[in-house]
Amino acid sequence: MKAALVGLMQSGKSTLFSAVSGKDPAPIGSGSIEEAIVPVPDQRLDYLEQIYKPEKTTPATIDCLDVPGFNFADEHGRKNAHKLMEKIRTVDLLVWVIRAYEDPSVPPYRNRVDPATDLQELKTEFLLADLELVTTRIEKLEKQVKKPSDTQAKDKAELELQKKLQQTIEQEKPLSSAVNTESELSIIKSLNFLTLKPIVVAVNIGEEKLGEEFSFPHLDENIPVIEISAKLEREISLLDKESRAEFMADMGIKESALSKFVNSCYSALGLISFLTTTSGELRAWAIKKGTTAREAAGKVHSDIQRGFIRAEVFSFEDLEKYGDEKTLRSEGKIRLEGKDYIVKDGDIINFRFNV
Repeated sequence: MKAALVGLMQSGKSTLFSAVSGKDPAPIGSGSIEEAIVPVPDQRLDYLEQIYKPEKTTPATIDCLDVPGFNFADEHGRKNAHKLMEKIRTVDLLVWVIRAYEDPSVPPYRNRVDPATDLQELKTEFLLADLELVTTRIEKLEKQVKKPSDTQAKDKAELELQKKLQQTIEQEKPLSSAVNTESELSIIKSLNFLTLKPIVVAVNIGEEKLGEEFSFPHLDENIPVIEISAKLEREISLLDKESRAEFMADMGIKESALSKFVNSCYSALGLISFLTTTSGELRAWAIKKGTTAREAAGKVHSDIQRGFIRAEVFSFEDLEKYGDEKTLRSEGKIRLEGKDYIVKDGDIINFRFNV
């Protein structure tokens, strides 16, 4: 899974990236997209380590990108921003970082600290980027459909859909509100429209606003909004584990930025984790809700998917309740499931296969 942190200049986006990744942010003005593999916090792994004593523990991960801050205040800045947008069309998730902190040493974008206005500006520019792509595609298809070809019927169907998308953007609505079927999605999937992607809004607050919640009336209610003090979380990330827990307790912070960030990304993308404990390695795997056992096997290795026989499954909750696999077996809590079994979050699976 690949998530891109995007935002206006001085939003604190790179500080948030540093807090969740442990990686130093790129120098201001570098213009480069930074990348880091971020482990997914999972307390279940800590518990399972005590039981299985694995040689290695591997959490699920998120590939996180820090995109340079956007400046739409002039034509040069807008062109640079849209070039960056083109580079992130293949990501799975967009995290819009919105400034809500006051800091005299960090001049705000357009001399304002106005989360709602900043969010609207980001939304508008992403719509315009998609509108440009839609318009170009329509012009090409209008020429193609006039010529008899093997793809003429398919081109006509796409042209009709693209015109619907154009109308949607002109109504200032994201394309996700207009694409209603898998068939429509398959037609335009390769174009990687930005406003088709899941979004998380991360409101970057100052310490004085800890505990305050933000809402945006014109934002789709399905888009999660999280409040994070990126500067504070960056400082916390530099502490050792014991000091970190003590500091968070003193500040009244119940959940770290990393945990909050990852959980929101999981929610927006519809992801869950299953666990394996084979070959001396304890490992968590991120999959989409609704994934079958055979598809999950392919996540571990293509040979396991190809030679899939059965999945031996039990839940983390049952293991935590009964204490060990021997008791689970005696209680009938370990099951053999077939290829069409839908994997659940926290399932611990041993795949049986033959290649």
